[in-house]
Amino acid sequence: MTTQLPIHEAISPLLDALRARGRAVLQAPPGAGKTTVVPLEMLKAGLTGGRILMLEPRRLAARAAAERMAQTLGEAPGQTVGYRVRGEAKVSGATRIEVVTEGILTRMLQSDPALSGIGAVIFDEFHERSLNADLGLALCLEVAGALREDLILLAMSATLDAAPVAALMDDAPVVTSEGRSYPVDIRWLDRPVPATRRFEQALADLVLDAASETGGGILVFLPGEGEIRRVEALLRDRLPEDCHLRPLFGAMEFSKQRAAIAPAQSGRKVVLSTAIAETSLTISDIRVVVDGGRARRARFDPGSGMSRLVTEPVTRAEATQRAGRAGRVAEGVCYRLWTKGEDGALPAFPPAEIEAADLSGLALELALWGAAPGDLAFVTPPNPGVYAEAQALLRMLGALDNANRITAHGKVLAALPLHPRLAHMMALAGADAALPAALLSDRDPLARGAPVDLSLRLSALRNLRDFQTRHSHSVNRGALERIRSEARRLARQATPAQKPQLDDAEMAALAYPDRIGLRRKGDAPRYVLSGGKGAVMPDDDDMSGARLIVATDLDGNPREARIRQAIRIDEAALRGLFADQIAWHDVCLWDRRERRVASRRQERFGALLLDDRVWKDAPDNAVARAMLDGVRDLGLNWSDTARRFVARVELLRAAGDDLPDMREPALLEQLEDWLLPFLSGVRTAQDWKRFDMLEALRARLSHDQMQRLDKQAPAQFTTPLGRRIPIDYGGEAPEISLRLQEMFGQTTHPSVGRTPLRVTLLSPAGRPVQTTTDIPGFWATSYADVRKDMRGRYPRHPWPEDPTVADPTLRASRRRKP
Repeated sequence: MTTQLPIHEAISPLLDALRARGRAVLQAPPGAGKTTVVPLEMLKAGLTGGRILMLEPRRLAARAAAERMAQTLGEAPGQTVGYRVRGEAKVSGATRIEVVTEGILTRMLQSDPALSGIGAVIFDEFHERSLNADLGLALCLEVAGALREDLILLAMSATLDAAPVAALMDDAPVVTSEGRSYPVDIRWLDRPVPATRRFEQALADLVLDAASETGGGILVFLPGEGEIRRVEALLRDRLPEDCHLRPLFGAMEFSKQRAAIAPAQSGRKVVLSTAIAETSLTISDIRVVVDGGRARRARFDPGSGMSRLVTEPVTRAEATQRAGRAGRVAEGVCYRLWTKGEDGALPAFPPAEIEAADLSGLALELALWGAAPGDLAFVTPPNPGVYAEAQALLRMLGALDNANRITAHGKVLAALPLHPRLAHMMALAGADAALPAALLSDRDPLARGAPVDLSLRLSALRNLRDFQTRHSHSVNRGALERIRSEARRLARQATPAQKPQLDDAEMAALAYPDRIGLRRKGDAPRYVLSGGKGAVMPDDDDMSGARLIVATDLDGNPREARIRQAIRIDEAALRGLFADQIAWHDVCLWDRRERRVASRRQERFGALLLDDRVWKDAPDNAVARAMLDGVRDLGLNWSDTARRFVARVELLRAAGDDLPDMREPALLEQLEDWLLPFLSGVRTAQDWKRFDMLEALRARLSHDQMQRLDKQAPAQFTTPLGRRIPIDYGGEAPEISLRLQEMFGQTTHPSVGRTPLRVTLLSPAGRPVQTTTDIPGFWATSYADVRKDMRGRYPRHPWPEDPTVADPTLRASRRRKP
């Protein structure tokens, strides 16, 4: 007799919806049974004559679901129900339900867009919003619309906001299963964990509390394998004797994964798991959850073009999922390593992978499909900037042409189950690249704190015994075997090498042509990468003196990435690999430090400067253009004459005249237009200091404009003596300064147009005596007092009673002989 699960109540409306519309969205909470019941019920109902394909986000979940369904039918996997995951398949001609990991659907679609023989595709755990699931649904929707109207599509989820997905699927029906769960008692900390206390220690203590206060199996959530191993070490000798520790993470052997999810034969099971246990898997006999409150996600930084794994607080949705694991079969308890107050600050949902991950694989798949992101129905469209960065990488690898169309080489890369970088390396280097590709795809097999040298990891993989005789670094043997196994699988898929007999550094350079690093001058091991970014190596690392490296793992810091793995490469190898990309460039540039134009001939690979020589015969125009940057650095060099000229122009512009803008911001913005032709021979800060901008500024005006300027805002005033003195237009009104005696005989006030000049009259010693805009008024009023004062001070100078009839002069009277 079949066990009745909560999902059975939703089967009838679900089948009706699929018969009527051919697509649906199923909401069912964890533990409802959707993963193992729905495919069997669809098969039993005869909805389709083709196979039913069900996608799972993880290999463990795919195998476990297939085994559970096969067990329900009383069969072994590979008969009616089979599975296919990376490196393993159990299917046969009799298989009607095939459980696969999400990337396999993309490969099937690319090789056979009509999905021949497939009648239905089920996207399980769609709420996880993996990149492959989003892409798979988008491609399937296009196939169903263009080639396969009969293709049944079903998205199943535990916590998904169903409305956007249903709308994307042409307003597909939404079927909900209420599920059945038991109450879970949530226990928060009384106070936050002190910042000085290690996460693993605090979590281990919380697990001990849970073990002493509760009964039944315990499921502990941690962010990654490293934390799992450290907590395991802390708990190993402290748990009660009846508690058995069971690690669970994606990269471990399947037999050990199976042991972690199987019922305990005796005593209590304590499962230390990553987020792999949040959904998809049913772990029997769990009554208690201990949640560390952290999740590890891949984040892509478009500024650096690098992805990195970051550890972040869980979201409330993830915490709810985790807690629910304690209430599957009975009342449970969930211990949380945070306070109730901290809970309110958690984000609501995790981001979809398409919002945070490296999109180069997606860009390659879409190019192979022949579509742009806007051509397909994505729940969340990819970020245009990040997507453009991904396309730039693919163009650099030769996978896309300049129009972002896939090349023959790109098709080869798409066929390999690797990141495009590593696929490019394997396509060129052949089977020899299988081991480096497998290593660079996996976690570091050396313990934390090991040197950055990638060669150490490769030597451990090739000969562990020899490695251990030479080095004391701790090695994860399980990781080594996993990497070796993957390398063997990749080697079987390799095509003949286009560049045979490359060494490890050369192969790494093929995968990371933008991360070849040249050490900067100085004591600190800082590198400039060929892609233009900066990177730094630990000061005490054995490789810190290397001149050229290939950085194969960086932390993604956009300002200066920290190098976590790298390998030395010599210049001859670099030149051999990238001869077509290394070229000489003649450059003139402003050297801010030397405060002069530097003319150099430089040999470059990307941002790397391989050779640098003096360019002795640099043309004047190139030097002048470089000097423009010097002007921007030093600022405009204003002489008094240049300032007065600009002031005249601005006076007319303020009155509405159509003259060029000569204010400083406009001049700096248009340097190339007005200054460049006049910079011949100027190449240093001292040259610029001696340079007068007046001629260049005057050249901005046409002949007619200059005549208009000279008429309406003349540069000079002609005194009664015929002497020309400059008019200063920099103040509120045009202004001149001259000796008082030089204005004798002036009976009208001088002006510019209708604007009276502001005249400052000076004493014979050049000191201001009076400022006026009314010379006749001054003669008639204030002059008498000024005359009385000046006669006493300057008796040798003329001070006539009536200055209006006196002759202008700059001379003093001769002293009479006694």
